[in-house]
Amino acid sequence: MQCILTCIFFRKCNYSSCICNLFKVKHYVCLSCESVNECPSFLSPSARCQAVQAENVTVLEGGTAHISCRLQNYDGSIVVIQNPRRQTLFFNGTRALKDDRFQMVLFTPREVRITLTNVSVSDEGGYFCQLYTDDTHHQVATLSVLVPPETPTVEVKEDAVEGGEVELACVSPRSKPAATLRWMRNGREVPGVVSQQDNGKTFSISSTIRLPVERKDNGAALSCEAFHQALNGQKRIRHYRLDVHFAPTVRIVPPSGILREGDSLSLMCSVTGNPLPIDIQWSKINDSLPERAEISGPTLQISRLSQSHNGTYLCQAQNNFGRAADHYTLLVYDPGAVVETHSAVPYAVIGGVLALLVFTVICVLIVTIWCSVRQKGSYLTHEASGLDEHGEVQEAFLNGNDASQGKKEYLL
Repeated sequence: MQCILTCIFFRKCNYSSCICNLFKVKHYVCLSCESVNECPSFLSPSARCQAVQAENVTVLEGGTAHISCRLQNYDGSIVVIQNPRRQTLFFNGTRALKDDRFQMVLFTPREVRITLTNVSVSDEGGYFCQLYTDDTHHQVATLSVLVPPETPTVEVKEDAVEGGEVELACVSPRSKPAATLRWMRNGREVPGVVSQQDNGKTFSISSTIRLPVERKDNGAALSCEAFHQALNGQKRIRHYRLDVHFAPTVRIVPPSGILREGDSLSLMCSVTGNPLPIDIQWSKINDSLPERAEISGPTLQISRLSQSHNGTYLCQAQNNFGRAADHYTLLVYDPGAVVETHSAVPYAVIGGVLALLVFTVICVLIVTIWCSVRQKGSYLTHEASGLDEHGEVQEAFLNGNDASQGKKEYLL
């Protein structure tokens, strides 16, 4: 009965049981004391409280964990450390399990410390620090393992074709706890559909987006960012550029200036497309290419041009998404004909001027002759009128009239 009363009196020691020796009533044992000072001071050293404390540990996968057991009022009792599977790792500082990753680095009356290198998620769990006295009691140090995500990967569900949509998935295959993923484009977040898969102690997570694409989107930059508490505010980023497939375009770059006989011709066929067409075809419409024509990739060259090379030349290219072509019409000039044409121009002008002068002279002569003829006709008319008057005078004279009077009247 005295034993029961004593146990109640010393409740601060958190008795799990009381051992009472009827022959030695004053010998009691505290099985789980919070601190040495809470134990009864009148108890003998062998009967005073012994305690063990353990601290939880969090470590990154692949790192080193330090597991400590703090001892209070240690009197040399047996200390045993066990793993989460209750396998004994160390027995009073002596290795019991053949696993070189575990090392005893400290064993003192105040602390027992072991290290675990190259930690994996399979090592996660509670590690037991056991102190064997008159009764066994222990504390558990919980080891938590964080698995930061690697740089995520980008998976393309289907090829991006001009005018369609592209589906992209950002995948973080392994993390603990699950990572957070975010798509970014031009500094703005692109919302995605997130899915998560539990792989036991780790998680796989993905974020999927769908984007409409055009030719101009080819090469556009996107990024997928992974966040995790183990990264200490940092992030893992995967950059990606859109790969948009589209049909080719073709444009022939013409030469500058006039091409004359004896010159050389060089035509460049500028081709775009995704994928870029490799096979570029040159041809001449309704005829074959000249013998002196040389093709080097997208370039067509013809040396020592002549008028026989005149015609329309065609450049064609194609890929899996379409075909395109462009043409160029060649016109070679004869230098002699050009010179003759230029030298004939002044003579034509001179001839025109002379013709105009001749026409003017002819017109003046015609007008002069016409005026002269008209003046002569008028003279003859007056002369005829005078003859008629002379006849009248003669007739008057013959009739006996006064000639002077008649003449006078004529003059009037």
